[in-house]
Amino acid sequence: MINNKRIAVVMPAYNAEKTLPATVGEMPDLVDIRILVDDHSRDRTVEAARQLGLSVFQHDRNYGYGRNQMTCYREALAAGADVVIMLHPDYQYTPLLITAMASMVAYDVYDVVLGSRIIGGRAMLGGMPIYKYFANRLLTAVENLFLRVKLSEYHTGYRAFSRKVLTDLPLAENSDDFVFDNQMLAQCVHFGFRIGEVSCPTKYFEEASSINFRRSVQYGFGVLATTLQFALQRAGIVDLPRFGERGRKLESGGDAYYVAHDEPA
Repeated sequence: MINNKRIAVVMPAYNAEKTLPATVGEMPDLVDIRILVDDHSRDRTVEAARQLGLSVFQHDRNYGYGRNQMTCYREALAAGADVVIMLHPDYQYTPLLITAMASMVAYDVYDVVLGSRIIGGRAMLGGMPIYKYFANRLLTAVENLFLRVKLSEYHTGYRAFSRKVLTDLPLAENSDDFVFDNQMLAQCVHFGFRIGEVSCPTKYFEEASSINFRRSVQYGFGVLATTLQFALQRAGIVDLPRFGERGRKLESGGDAYYVAHDEPA
């Protein structure tokens, strides 16, 4: 715990068997709740997670990264978490920053904290492909312009949230795919949550998960669409559930599509 707040780390996983032990091994002892949600992996991710003592939830089929996160957050809230850190279990981001990120939320400095690969200027030294680096910079510039904030990047897989963020946002209105990340940050800006960043070194290697070029292009267009929707909502031209009070929240969703670790898969 930090400042009497329960800390949860949630890991949306897909084929993370090889990198999961290293990720879990670097988690600080202050983490109270450790959850892995498996999106119907083809390897032994579930077995590895059970051996590591994680709370494991398994999807009955592959739904996508966004749906995986929704399951993660729903179960973290159900477990009583006050601060939730979303960390990819592929060991691309160091778990050693969990304490710093969680503290910034637990002490009410920020509502959301992002682990930025861009601050510090070492993203490509860590192996980030050149096309991803420049796409990241371009998309971030466009989003900063239209969302009227100044973040170093919107595309990190390392994020900390307060409980209020996860209960207040209409997350069930977001995509099941990778653009979920971007839609969620746009919602955070729209609803006025405070966003901070910390510098996070990253490493790209064979076992680390990474979407291919085609999916990256698809994601990029999804980011631009989200940015346009945000701008139209702010201008009063459209009224989208994603940015409205009537939007569906996590509590509105069912859990019939996944099972807990102590149930038969």
